[in-house]
Amino acid sequence: MNLWRLEWFRLLRTRSWIALAAVFLFFGLLGPISARYMEQILQRFAGDVSVVLPPPTPATGLEQYLGNVMQIGLLVVLAVAAGALAFDQPVERAAFYRSRVSRVWTLLAPRYVVVTLATVAAFVLGTLGAWYETVVLLGELPVGAMLLGMLLTSLYLAFAVAVTAAASSFARAPLAIVPLAAGVLIAVPLLGLIGALRDWLPSVLLGSLVGLVVGVPPVEYLRPALVTLVAAAVLLWLAASRLQRREL
Repeated sequence: MNLWRLEWFRLLRTRSWIALAAVFLFFGLLGPISARYMEQILQRFAGDVSVVLPPPTPATGLEQYLGNVMQIGLLVVLAVAAGALAFDQPVERAAFYRSRVSRVWTLLAPRYVVVTLATVAAFVLGTLGAWYETVVLLGELPVGAMLLGMLLTSLYLAFAVAVTAAASSFARAPLAIVPLAAGVLIAVPLLGLIGALRDWLPSVLLGSLVGLVVGVPPVEYLRPALVTLVAAAVLLWLAASRLQRREL
């Protein structure tokens, strides 16, 4: 059995794909519903206080979905990725693998690709659910903008898995890898405080789905998309380089 098939079987056997799909689909279906009925929900708990919100739009439904899934859902992605990319845990299994390959990239590539594809598939599933609910409850969404936004957001998710791969070269256990990767992803948007960097950061892609729907020109996301591609490649190179030199 080659390593690519092994990683697919690992994903299926550990039920990781269920966790990913369930989280993204749950928030995909919940987001537009909460956007549609938010005023009524708040009014129920506000007592005698009058609650008035702007009428929800199709973009509001997507904002609700992305606001939740890019917090809780992203943590699930990091946890699944850390479990797959913790190369030296347990040590016995790591020794078995490393004694049979000469380059650590042979181990890294299938793990990164399989986790990334599973993550993107879960995100697409959740987004299709949000798309359906939004059309039913709030109105139509532009097809071209939705497809491009899904592609750009998937690119960010691939970057997030690459961050986890790099984090796995600094920490060994998944419980240490997840907070390290999460810290990096939290720190990246803070670089936007430097005005010259604001429009170049990978985190800009997180708003691409809603931005394109409300009319932001696609060219605005070209620079962060290119930076994200380069950053993901550099992170994977860093991970492979450090893991190649690390002793068990």
